[in-house]
Amino acid sequence: MGIRSCLTASRKLLLFLASSALITALLYIAFRAHSIFYPHAGVTTTQDQVAFAYNNTRPETRTRYIPRIIHQIFLNRRDAANETIPATWDAARQSCISLHKDWEYKLWTEKPSRDFIKKEYPWFLRAYDGFTFPEKRADALRYFLMRYYGGIYIDLDIACQANLEPLLYYPAWLTDRGHGSLSNNVLGSLPNHPFWKYVTESLLRYSRNSPFSFLAASFAPGKWFLIDAWQRYHAGLSEEDDRLTRVMMDSRPGSAPWIFFTYAEGGSQSNKNHELLLPRVLHLFTLMCCTAAIFAAAVFIAVGPGNWWLSKTYWARRRCRHRHFDKNICE
Repeated sequence: MGIRSCLTASRKLLLFLASSALITALLYIAFRAHSIFYPHAGVTTTQDQVAFAYNNTRPETRTRYIPRIIHQIFLNRRDAANETIPATWDAARQSCISLHKDWEYKLWTEKPSRDFIKKEYPWFLRAYDGFTFPEKRADALRYFLMRYYGGIYIDLDIACQANLEPLLYYPAWLTDRGHGSLSNNVLGSLPNHPFWKYVTESLLRYSRNSPFSFLAASFAPGKWFLIDAWQRYHAGLSEEDDRLTRVMMDSRPGSAPWIFFTYAEGGSQSNKNHELLLPRVLHLFTLMCCTAAIFAAAVFIAVGPGNWWLSKTYWARRRCRHRHFDKNICE
């Protein structure tokens, strides 16, 4: 009976500790999900509001912050040496070039991209080379381009349907696809904006400082990482600091019209399925919160207030293993 009591106490304590760790993990994930999916910091503006503000102010009263540069990235997943852009993407790219003939245009392919990181941000080169998929390198690269050059970054599956000049009068902005999801498919900034400095310097420590580094590494440096950085950056601002701008690109029926951009034919599947998938993700995380709460209640009822002596009992009775299971110790 003594040995059995000792082992039972140890099992209960281990169950309690494991359950507590699981509850903590679920609550942490649910908390972080809330910050990712629900209303975000910054100033919201629609594309038609941007166009209206530009068309109804005199040129001498406007301050242009962003340089006239368009950045796009093409890193071939199958063959890094192949720089031939698919026809549908090239048509979208040409729509932006033709509307901005007096702008500088930069297409970043595999070698120029790596050379840029190596020259300007050598401290990040090892991490850049370590990304398994080109999509992750492209995500990281666009943040460094915004920091160094400024300008407007546009995904290749986004076409232009109007001149982007009105968007140059906001110091730094990204796009908001609705349902609480920010996006990194179109970005704008002046060079060396503190937000992009914060983003790029957060890339290395994002997974290192996370209690769930394997999850953080899977999110960095994509849009979920960017959303988290956006929230953290704004949380650190004083009341006097300017908030950054979220330009709406919500494709749900009844949303504000798109003036400057449109999806190219054959655009990314994530863009097409966004409105379908994201509400389900929200419900999933809500379910996780409820599950965590129910599980927590069950655990504390089972091994809760009436059984806190388990810890003391367990550590006291562990000595039985080192004293040949002395009956006086184990019982």
